[in-house]
Amino acid sequence: MNYRHIYHAGNFADVLKHAVLARLIVYLQQKDKAFRIIDTHAGIGLYDLSFEEAQKTGEWLGGIGALMKAEISPAARELLAPYLDAVTALNPDGGLKYYPGSPKLARMLMRSQDRLSALELHPDDARALARLFEGDFQVRVTELDGWLALGAHLPPKEKRGIVLVDPPFEEPDEYGRLVDGLARAARRFATGTYCLWYPIKKGAPVAEFHERLQALEIPKMLCAELMVKSDRETTGLTGTGLIIVNPPFTLKEELHVLLPELKRVLAQDRFASQRCFWLRAEA
Repeated sequence: MNYRHIYHAGNFADVLKHAVLARLIVYLQQKDKAFRIIDTHAGIGLYDLSFEEAQKTGEWLGGIGALMKAEISPAARELLAPYLDAVTALNPDGGLKYYPGSPKLARMLMRSQDRLSALELHPDDARALARLFEGDFQVRVTELDGWLALGAHLPPKEKRGIVLVDPPFEEPDEYGRLVDGLARAARRFATGTYCLWYPIKKGAPVAEFHERLQALEIPKMLCAELMVKSDRETTGLTGTGLIIVNPPFTLKEELHVLLPELKRVLAQDRFASQRCFWLRAEA
């Protein structure tokens, strides 16, 4: 309950997560049928990077700040356009003051028939999120433990959707909770697209996490990871990972374009790396 994403908003982990979220939304919009986005750990939705908390860490400078200034290949620029255009739209006077959290980004990309369910447990953050979307009939904000949404809120009535699970990793065995949460959710909404975020740092049980996911025997489970520096001299965040269940058939090739560019732009030392692979391919 102490986590505040304002300290980390717009960092390299947000860049990968939000770039992929935008690609998932764009893909689902290829069909006219409505869908729902469920954001289980939504935060406050919109971040002012001039606030003391964001300035204190400056993490956004090495994330969205670096990306917005970088020369990027045309192919990667095209794939990043929905995400970067949304960031630009929030800063019409130029510069980089405002950054969209995942619910704000999702809302900016939604069509009139699409819906967003945004859940946030922290009372202050939930109130801020509710103010942000006050009067918006396409968005439902609920003050609730997002883990509960993986049961009670599934399947959505639209029977199409994206479930973003982005926990703060403050509690013990959050990796295990991700595995258990996905297992529970997939039983209720097997055709949904799930995007699970996890941190990569020294000592993190990533290999065990992957093994436990594979043991679920859920088909079509894609993994994307971006490491921006070595973990040899720090115990902090050195990389970011996403598990995408039921990804668009185009996503793996898109990530083969995006990940090398993001590694090049966001690398903090010469040990930066990236990878994209199937944890479980289609059955």
